[in-house]
Amino acid sequence: MKNFVFISPNFPITYWKFCAELKRNGLRVLGIGDCPYTELTQSLRESLHEYYRVSSLENYEEVFRAVAFFTYKYGKIDWLESNNEYWLERDAALRTAFHITTGFQESDMDRIKLKSAMKAYYAKAGIPTARYHLVDDYEGARAFAHEVGYPVIVKPDNGVGANNTYRLRNDEELQFFFATKDDNIYIMEEFVNGQVRTYDAIVDSRGEPLFESGNVTPESLMDVVNNNDNSIYYIVKHLSPEMRDYGRRTVKAFDVKSRFVHLEFFVLNADQEGLGKKGDILGLEVNMRPAGGYTPDLFDFSAETDVYKIWADMVAFDKSTVPSDRPHHYCAFCGRRDGKNFVLDHNAIMAKYGPSMKMFGRIPEALSGAMANQMYVANFDTKEELQQFYNDLLACKD
Repeated sequence: MKNFVFISPNFPITYWKFCAELKRNGLRVLGIGDCPYTELTQSLRESLHEYYRVSSLENYEEVFRAVAFFTYKYGKIDWLESNNEYWLERDAALRTAFHITTGFQESDMDRIKLKSAMKAYYAKAGIPTARYHLVDDYEGARAFAHEVGYPVIVKPDNGVGANNTYRLRNDEELQFFFATKDDNIYIMEEFVNGQVRTYDAIVDSRGEPLFESGNVTPESLMDVVNNNDNSIYYIVKHLSPEMRDYGRRTVKAFDVKSRFVHLEFFVLNADQEGLGKKGDILGLEVNMRPAGGYTPDLFDFSAETDVYKIWADMVAFDKSTVPSDRPHHYCAFCGRRDGKNFVLDHNAIMAKYGPSMKMFGRIPEALSGAMANQMYVANFDTKEELQQFYNDLLACKD
């Protein structure tokens, strides 16, 4: 029996489904987390063979001892994974220490975590990216900003989501950034007037896709976080041939195998000097894990599939046993921010969109920065229905 160590299997809450499918496929699933066992959901407890609680997942030595305990008790660990951006480096360190070869090692981390290092691999795939500058001092940053023109975007070179990401519009804002920034190493990029679209896939041990999809984020996630705004995105009904091609090329360039990936791209809204023509695709950044929050469930709703099982099949069998010929839909996510005077209350939303609704509820505080506070997820078959859903749910009273 293969041993699979799942780090933090309780977050996000739906990740118990990964564990359940692994167990159904005959793996011994061993969980490590800092949540008391009694507070785990019944579904997760039933999916784990054993759970080892640590006082903090931030404490490497504690987590190391947990993996060592499982190794002593059950033998060699075949897989170790969290499917979580925050723990990617920790996962790699543990795999390296315990000679677990079914995932990224410490030596792989720069190219998949440092936004500056990603540029070379996008170039290897033949995909252009925004010009950049690793922030050193004010004069160097100012010179770059004047070279490419304001606004510029600054963000941690090794960061998660849109945290500490800012749009700087002039020298005064640049000065304020230097006066208030933390000790992170920051990357500065020229501003791209584009819409963020993604290539999401589960790839096998040869880097070939077992599942492919993508999402579109009409609004800037950076603005959602910084302005405490509503959050919307949707899963595409069908992935465009261009995005499929760019995604597959990126997977090959980054030498990705046996993973769930979430690759981000810009599609230019207009011609932009030095970058391309309207509609051209640029590389943004790679995320070697599933899209965040509840997005795996949105993939399921959109394609009438089960990505949790497809991923577990990849782990157990290096292939998918899930039929791929099901109908496809647009799947819309709408996160409404508390404190806004919306026209439609919950009852009115459900009265109009109940038959289309797939999921709704409160968003955990840990995810609310990027996803707002109250979510509604619904399927639609046309772009017009999708847009009307957003118009209705986000309309506010004067």
